[in-house]
Amino acid sequence: MSVEVSSAGADGAAPAPANGRAALVVLLAFAVFSGTDAIVKVLAAGIAAPQVTFLVTAAALLILFCHAGVVGRLRRLMPRQPGLALLRVLLLAGDTLLIHYAFAALPLAEAYLLAFLTPILVAMLGFVLLGERLSPIGWAGVVIGFAGVAVALKPGVAPLNLGHAAALGSAVLFALSLVLLRRAKAAETDEALVASLLVVLTPLSLGVALVGGIVPVSAQDFALAFAGGALLLGGHALLVRAFRIGEASVVAPFQYSQIVWGGLYGVFLFSTPLEFHTLAGAGIIVLSGWLVLK
Repeated sequence: MSVEVSSAGADGAAPAPANGRAALVVLLAFAVFSGTDAIVKVLAAGIAAPQVTFLVTAAALLILFCHAGVVGRLRRLMPRQPGLALLRVLLLAGDTLLIHYAFAALPLAEAYLLAFLTPILVAMLGFVLLGERLSPIGWAGVVIGFAGVAVALKPGVAPLNLGHAAALGSAVLFALSLVLLRRAKAAETDEALVASLLVVLTPLSLGVALVGGIVPVSAQDFALAFAGGALLLGGHALLVRAFRIGEASVVAPFQYSQIVWGGLYGVFLFSTPLEFHTLAGAGIIVLSGWLVLK
């Protein structure tokens, strides 16, 4: 896997956003992430979630370092903007902790629905922090996409609690982390952005796993973890690339596509039938993506 950094223009300015190409890249990224989630679901049937997280992130980190060593690019793993890299990792770590709490405190549908506020927040933050402007049709696409998620998930009505606040906080932190990808200077490499995240998450997940207890792992589990790590690494590389070449406010709404990918993986791997409301929501989400790119 090779992830090259975008080149600046002749005058030293950043190249113009390529939103169409970025949309295709991020769609592939979320498809790959959903594949990782499916593997995690399989492993979590017999292994505690923190240990699964460690196995998958450790595999991704090993693959990244081995690839960099073979092609002679180990130096590209070192961030040239360590402060920015660390800030992004801390935001993602906080996002993970908050969404896990939300999953424990809320029905999954409600937690997902609040987490999928991220594209709307990115569009707002992109306007405030990056000066990016969505057209009225683009804004309509973002809102319609969120409506599609609501249709697909059919969330119930429940009193507000700390779980709702945690899910909303998770969406805010994830949105900030995505905006930071657009703030990264051209001198920063894609590899360094991915490596900094894995270097922090791997020991963190190991620490949590040790607290809960480690169980023996079979060769088949290791193989699945390696496959999950490869997909996780590829997903992050594609995500970084998409936000590097496209405007954050345009690229972020394609996060909604995870509902579609999740449904497809459920059908083919877990024999979970696709219900009408899921298909209806998926259709609305496809419409929203088309509008965002208008």
